[in-house]
Amino acid sequence: MLNIGLTGGIGSGKSAVSAHLASLGAVVIDSDVLAREVVAPGTDGLAAIVAAFGDVLTGDGALDRAALGARVFGDEKTRRELEAIIHPRVRARSLELAAAAPGDAIVVHDIPLLAEVGLAPTFHLVIVVETAMDIRLERLKARGTTDAEKRIAAQLSDEDRRAIADVLLDNSGTLDDLHARLDELWAERLVPYERNVREHHRARRPDAVELKAPDPAWPARFERIAARLRHAFAEVALRVDHIGSTAVPGLAAKDVIDVQVTVRDLAHVDQRIPQLARAGFVRVSGVDHDEPKPFAPDPYEWRKQLFGGTDPGDITHVHVRVEGTPGWRYALLFGDWLRAEDAERDGYAGHKRALAVEHAVTSDYAEAKEPWFTDALDRAEAWAKKTGWAP
Repeated sequence: MLNIGLTGGIGSGKSAVSAHLASLGAVVIDSDVLAREVVAPGTDGLAAIVAAFGDVLTGDGALDRAALGARVFGDEKTRRELEAIIHPRVRARSLELAAAAPGDAIVVHDIPLLAEVGLAPTFHLVIVVETAMDIRLERLKARGTTDAEKRIAAQLSDEDRRAIADVLLDNSGTLDDLHARLDELWAERLVPYERNVREHHRARRPDAVELKAPDPAWPARFERIAARLRHAFAEVALRVDHIGSTAVPGLAAKDVIDVQVTVRDLAHVDQRIPQLARAGFVRVSGVDHDEPKPFAPDPYEWRKQLFGGTDPGDITHVHVRVEGTPGWRYALLFGDWLRAEDAERDGYAGHKRALAVEHAVTSDYAEAKEPWFTDALDRAEAWAKKTGWAP
């Protein structure tokens, strides 16, 4: 099962997105619908609202949404009191509906306030729908919304929502344009992603070596992955760091996000393997240590666990290492050193480009890089001593 978070500002057209995904086979769980359901007459949600806000009922005992909205709108304290009643009930009902979906379902959770309530890390992927402001205002006014500008201003900005977007959908064009993008997303990413999660298969790039120009989106991709890993590892993770070439601005790299998760004991990780698999990170069998370096030749000192992400649109390697071990320190040192020393970064970039020409296969390319790291270690350690660097 794949759980997708769908969000966007008011008037962005989320409903059109969820409707088309449903037509493709998705199970859609609409939080707005559930928000009405959990405060329907006779529910404990409605009783809690009356207890907190007094008589906000219509003559037939239903919630008077206009009266409640007038009281809450623009008053953050009151709004938070209302959210504390509604959001947990909506979340619980959403989980019930998701659990009842087929095991191979792609479940789309339509949540207008997804960014605001901090739930993005609980989903495998987040889709943010974004639309030009003038189009949003036209749509809202066509619905009869008289305070459209105020309602938009009361929500998070587009920039804030972009921070959680694994997929940013521009819905400023035609419906046909939107459907074409969703068809492609469904076939090329969501369907294989769901299969990978269900079958515990990591996503991989083709084995051919392809170096990409430095991408300013790499750090943001790491932040979204790191948030999911922190959620899945829970208290087992002491820290989560962006490592490898994509963590160094200005350095060409394979389009893979490498992450290091620091733990006290690898045995603690074993307890989290089911949660990690459900979150989309599967253990890679046969990898239990890094290649030892001459200064510490015992493989046990280089022990680790490797996990692979299951998202075919965001290839991820997760290296889990014990705090204080040589491999842990080594990964952090090289990243900080290359970020600080432009000449070393550029020298490494040139070396990578030359090896990419010589070696067509990723495994051969990776093996050919190892002597450079061994040779560069003395320079990195000299920099660490000079600057007082510590992990």
